[in-house]
Amino acid sequence: MKEGVEPLVNDGFAGEPAKRCLSYIQSKREKGKNIIGIYCGYAPMEVIRAADMIPAVLCAFADKTIAAGEEVLPANLCPLIKSSYGFIKTDTCPFFAISEAVIAETTCDGKKKMFELIADIKPMHVMDLPQLPDQKEARDNWTVMIRKLARFLETTFNTKISDEKVEEEIKNTNLKNKLLNQIFDFAALTPSPITWQEIYDLTYLGQVATTKDMLPILEDCFAKLKRRVADGVYHGASNSPRVIVTGCPVGGDATKVFKIIEEAGGVIVYLDACTGMKAYTGYFEENAQDPYQSVSKRYMDVPCSCMTPNDRRLSEMDKIIDSFKPDVVIDVVLHACHSYNVESHKIKEHVTGKHKMPFLKIETDYSQSDVGQIRTRVEALFEIVTKK
Repeated sequence: MKEGVEPLVNDGFAGEPAKRCLSYIQSKREKGKNIIGIYCGYAPMEVIRAADMIPAVLCAFADKTIAAGEEVLPANLCPLIKSSYGFIKTDTCPFFAISEAVIAETTCDGKKKMFELIADIKPMHVMDLPQLPDQKEARDNWTVMIRKLARFLETTFNTKISDEKVEEEIKNTNLKNKLLNQIFDFAALTPSPITWQEIYDLTYLGQVATTKDMLPILEDCFAKLKRRVADGVYHGASNSPRVIVTGCPVGGDATKVFKIIEEAGGVIVYLDACTGMKAYTGYFEENAQDPYQSVSKRYMDVPCSCMTPNDRRLSEMDKIIDSFKPDVVIDVVLHACHSYNVESHKIKEHVTGKHKMPFLKIETDYSQSDVGQIRTRVEALFEIVTKK
């Protein structure tokens, strides 16, 4: 983006999504709101908000606490888990500190066992996540788990969650997602007037902020992006390689991959991860007979690699490619994230076979030791695109 261009979210936290979210959460805590820590995109936000509570994302993406985590956890474990546990072990995670209870979902074995290590620190509710998403029993069981979460919040905080409030939050989420996707649509333009950092900032904030608080921010962003298009202000060039980044959650120190792609001349047009735009796709059925079943169905449709079969990830990839017209797909896999690592083969076959598009798989962690190697591979990929 050219110098002097007004940032989309002009609040002093540009490029610092964690600090922005912490400031937001602290402001809500000061107003008496209860803060609920979450570890995954399967945490049903609509139930948390129906209880008039604020979610705080506890997943960590920093290399600095890996060593502390490895004092207990194996070195060949996912860096997200080691970093998250390291922050708790060293008592340096402000999001964990401000959380009054923790929701934990059984998405992967590493997280399940980490939850056991921290279960006695704060009230914790573990949700057994079904992983055969296309089966009716899975959706029914997840509905039961969501209802149990509601009872946990009611009992722990002496409150009441009505079906009407859950329905209200379903509608609020649909509105927020609709507006965010209108923002994302600007990335589909060639050239794009929005940067990956701006998209990432909005998706990060959107996880914790209420729809009411997001509305003025999104309306302002939409107006700014329209002005950028009118004024011919774009990110990159018309012939810059357009990139979809898919795979594991990417944040903090792992955004080194995004930065390398950008420095190599690429323009990231879609962040296909639960820390990006994936969390805002789909739709909650409104005015359903049972709002909890509506919530269950929507979350069971999230195409995470913990699900099997995860064919929905391929069909969603088709939609993304059709809409955002990328030149390449880059799959980012965190070390020891076995489900995403194995699934990467299917993604490669789908992208290179059906879409005849270059594909690059990057395995990495939160350290800077592989920056040079990643840069070389990305630059070589872009040379192929440029030659075409």
